[in-house]
Amino acid sequence: MADVPFLQAVSVSKIYPGVTASGVKNISIDIKPGKITAIIGESGSGKSTLLRLLYGLLSPNQGTVYFKGERIWGPEEKLIPGHDEMKMVTQHTDDLNLFARVWDNVAAMLPSTNVKLKEEKTEAVLTQLNMMQMAYKRVADLSGGEKQRVAIARAIITRPQVLFLDEPFNQVDTSFREGLQHDIRQIVRESGITVVMVSHDPAEVLSMADELVVIENGEILEAGHPKELYQNPQNLYTAELLSNCNVLAPDEAKLCGIATEKPNTVVYPEWIRLSTSPEAIQWTVREVLFKGFYEDLLLEYNDVIIRVVNGENGRFAPGDTIGIKVKKWLEY
Repeated sequence: MADVPFLQAVSVSKIYPGVTASGVKNISIDIKPGKITAIIGESGSGKSTLLRLLYGLLSPNQGTVYFKGERIWGPEEKLIPGHDEMKMVTQHTDDLNLFARVWDNVAAMLPSTNVKLKEEKTEAVLTQLNMMQMAYKRVADLSGGEKQRVAIARAIITRPQVLFLDEPFNQVDTSFREGLQHDIRQIVRESGITVVMVSHDPAEVLSMADELVVIENGEILEAGHPKELYQNPQNLYTAELLSNCNVLAPDEAKLCGIATEKPNTVVYPEWIRLSTSPEAIQWTVREVLFKGFYEDLLLEYNDVIIRVVNGENGRFAPGDTIGIKVKKWLEY
């Protein structure tokens, strides 16, 4: 007997009527257990709708969602929407008790039949998410990012089989975001929980996800491992989602030494090398964008502007000229 898929949508559609129809159309997807799957797409592409269909917060107009071979019931059929073995965390933290302590907010998700076990589990999850230092603070006194940590702790303390994250790091400060992402990956490794997340930030999905699903206009465009999709996207849409790439018309690509008849040529900034060859076309540095340990240079030639990564900070100033050599490109 074939293995039963873990979490599966089969030909699922959910259309919101209007001047511009939105939602998802005829989507089929298998979510792998014990992995982090990230759903990415432009705003309004249908990624959050798909997340809610998988959880059971929405009922599809057609198609079916299954969890371990059993149909997931929608809100019209289930008194409390959402599957009992799943939890969802959004960028909003409205369900937190602002005037209770962090500890109490998290512990409240467990029954009080065994007080000692309840305390042990609460301490364990707070430790796992590096939150013990805020355990006795009121939630009202926390930052937006700290509240998000509390919401995640409340979701995972009951050990759901699936955790849905809808833009989970929007309110988390950059300095804490990477640590929280690491903590979630560690939880996945240790507990085997399955995570399905929606994000608009390429840095989040490339560093966190085991599988990327790209959605455009309510349909799955492509899917695969983040590294493969970043290096060899099959569509221009995916390349633009995952990178701050240069998109060049054929005549513009020619200025970069690329001969092509395709309408669009994509060059990532890191695929361009700076050249001191006197034979190379001399581009003018229009702007230098400081990025910390590196710079982005905006180079201009004949009204064509390209973005290039420069690892030698301070080497160039606006008005300088430099040649380029493109090491790799994609054609669409």
